[in-house]
Amino acid sequence: MTAEPENTAIPIKVTVNGVKHEAVVEPRTLLVYFLREQLALTGTHVGCDTSQCGACTIHLNGRAVKSCTILAVQANGKEITTIEGLARGDAFHPVQEGFREKHGLQCGYCTPGMIMTAAHLLETNPDPSEEEIKHALEGNLCRCTGYVNIVESVKWAAQKMGGKNVSR
Repeated sequence: MTAEPENTAIPIKVTVNGVKHEAVVEPRTLLVYFLREQLALTGTHVGCDTSQCGACTIHLNGRAVKSCTILAVQANGKEITTIEGLARGDAFHPVQEGFREKHGLQCGYCTPGMIMTAAHLLETNPDPSEEEIKHALEGNLCRCTGYVNIVESVKWAAQKMGGKNVSR
């Protein structure tokens, strides 16, 4: 006689884009899938599932992280910002504006991760050099652009922000 499998679901509490959520997740659920499937925040993209592309980048307690490398249970008690929460009401974040103004996207698949990475860069280094921007974006892959307009977008945002931190 075999025993019934135990319910392995784990309750978690997270704050996502300023909204508190309580949920129950399987221990192996990746944060990216929790965000997309349980919270319907589909702006966080799944690109590779191996942490190579950066399409799933979010902010976890203020740090840019690849959400495909973190289990949802590891986010318990933490604050998460996704691309959906980066804007303030109807006002785009300066990095979002920069991508629009400087044409920093083509197909757009990598764009949320690029924007989240760039926003974190500008929070920690409000006046980065071009080399610092390129270095910060190394973990984000784009298959459509030559990165030139992406870098220009981040430079535009840094200039617009005037070296000021615009965190929530």
